[in-house]
Amino acid sequence: METQFQLQDQHNSGQHSVGILSMPYAVSQAGWISLILLLFVAILCWYTGLLLQKCIEKHPLIKTYPDIGEVAFGYKGRAIVSLFMYLELYLVATEFLILEGDNLEKLFPEMKFRIGGLRIGTKQGFVLITALVILPTTWLRSLKALAYVSVGGVVASVILVGCVVWVGVMDGVGFHERGEFVSDWGNLATSISLFVFCFNGHALLPTLCTSMRDQTQFPKVLLFCFITSTITYGSMAITGYLMYGEYIKSQVTLNLPTHKISTSIAIYTTLINPFTKYAFMVTPIATAIEDTLHFQKSRIFGIIIRTFIVVSTVIVALFIPFFGYLMGFIGAFLSVTVSLLLPCLCYLKIHRNIAQQLGFELGVIIGILIVGSFIGVQGTYSSLREIVNHLQKS
Repeated sequence: METQFQLQDQHNSGQHSVGILSMPYAVSQAGWISLILLLFVAILCWYTGLLLQKCIEKHPLIKTYPDIGEVAFGYKGRAIVSLFMYLELYLVATEFLILEGDNLEKLFPEMKFRIGGLRIGTKQGFVLITALVILPTTWLRSLKALAYVSVGGVVASVILVGCVVWVGVMDGVGFHERGEFVSDWGNLATSISLFVFCFNGHALLPTLCTSMRDQTQFPKVLLFCFITSTITYGSMAITGYLMYGEYIKSQVTLNLPTHKISTSIAIYTTLINPFTKYAFMVTPIATAIEDTLHFQKSRIFGIIIRTFIVVSTVIVALFIPFFGYLMGFIGAFLSVTVSLLLPCLCYLKIHRNIAQQLGFELGVIIGILIVGSFIGVQGTYSSLREIVNHLQKS
């Protein structure tokens, strides 16, 4: 249980550290109205987190999110929940590689790479080097050492916000952009998808709840986490959008002026997270494959499986190097499903005997299902369209 909790905790903090970089970009997609949507998404995800707790109270033997899926819909429910969780982990690991390539290219734009007689782009070269450095960490059976190194996710987020504010105040960038209240109604679903990605810690919540000595305190803990996260995200969103407006990039660090100490600190802080957390993303996937193939005791096959996963994420990162659009896809297709749709569906299924007595709550849940489905479909379509368009241009 402790190992599983550590893995899921690093998963959550990993998404937080990646998501905070895209907050100004998310606001720029639709304008200042996005801040209202940020609060709206936070409330919805907080509420669906409480629904998961109510599922646990109904069946005390539940320990994990897949357990909830199995209690609600049988083996198929467990498989569906697990599939979405593992696919999300896989794509977040891919985002780590893209992030490393983007930010290392920002630091060392003149770096050249050659393999034999083949010239490789700067960003692609850094993605390959990052993968080679990270690969041995995925072979570790015990990730406790990495867990101690990567516990500073919250500290890293505070440092990032502080560096961006410093650039605006002290390094001459200023806060001159005013933005628009609504810049593009068509991008609302994209903004919401990015916000849901950031608040998607639901894979962790059942394990967190069941690990608490006093589970009655879970709603307070959950509320505190969502309030602090919303403040952090909102601060970064407002600061970055005021600094760069519509010209903000998918990662705010890519906008920061070069040759500034504050920029270097921000980028190096950003770069540390993938090196320490990539292994936490791929280990649950590798473990699931090993369990399915009955290779749990085979050290060699474990290394082969983990190496294959790393290689495959490198291939995806090289062929789909679009950080913002890929994050939008993850948020719309996977995070919306895991954070909004599945908690509601599982709750209704588990409490089907008293569904008619839910009253107002039933109306709220149905509303979340309708809104979540619309965001998921629209956001997935928009992100895939942008990915395809950019692939055709490249």
